[in-house]
Amino acid sequence: MATNIGMMDSAYFVGRNEILAWVNARLQLNLSRVEEAASGAIQCQMMDMTYPGVVPMHKVNFDAKTEYDFIQNYKVLQEVFNKLKIDKHIEVNKLVKGRPLDNLEFLQWLKRYCDSVNGGLMNENYNPMERRTKGGNGRNNIKVSQKNSKSLQSNNSGSCDADSRVHGRTISTKQGKSGSVTSGANSSMEIQALTSEVSDLKLSVDQLENERDFYFAKLRDIEVLCQAPELDDVPRWRSRRYCMLLTRKSLHSLKLKKSCHNLSMMNFLLMTEIAKVKNSIIH
Repeated sequence: MATNIGMMDSAYFVGRNEILAWVNARLQLNLSRVEEAASGAIQCQMMDMTYPGVVPMHKVNFDAKTEYDFIQNYKVLQEVFNKLKIDKHIEVNKLVKGRPLDNLEFLQWLKRYCDSVNGGLMNENYNPMERRTKGGNGRNNIKVSQKNSKSLQSNNSGSCDADSRVHGRTISTKQGKSGSVTSGANSSMEIQALTSEVSDLKLSVDQLENERDFYFAKLRDIEVLCQAPELDDVPRWRSRRYCMLLTRKSLHSLKLKKSCHNLSMMNFLLMTEIAKVKNSIIH
């Protein structure tokens, strides 16, 4: 019987879709995301299916909405683990946050454990929908499968109920349409704002790249001039003074970039200053 399962066990390589299919088939649900199991009620019912009568279903809240209600369900589950002597610590603080990875890993462990108990076979005598009615609030807001919902609707009769359902659907349809239009307008505005922000960021990146290339080119010019053969016969102190003057003149010319809009004019001024310094030293 699998209780302590290492992280490299094959159980943790079971995909999300397979886990959801396993839960939906066993409990006749229609879950589409593993985060929907964050309340802990599904895990409690899985243990109830594996060990019928062990889980106090009247304490399980299938209508849990808050983290406090989630914690109460996990307390029930931990009590069941302790009663069955299952050495498994439930990381409640992580699970109640509804993070997909944490809930997926716990469901992967639960599937491995349940399969080790019943050999992967379903309990044909177990009625999950009936057991959910034993829940603490007496309600069941977990998504049931479409097949079961259709069968329940077919059993309901009466013209009054039918009229009320039609009227309710008409109102909900109108509200859904108006809500979708509003949400669509908000989404389009958000998309436009994000697109404008991306364009501004791209423009800033292009400007920074141009400025980077400009400074690099000027530094490269300084490096080339410092390696000129004319400096071989110049005393070291004059060569050092030459580099200092050249760097100072280059920095002075670089400051012109803020006020000079013509790049070619700025390059001309900089090269002129460099040539003046070079000639003054050589002669």
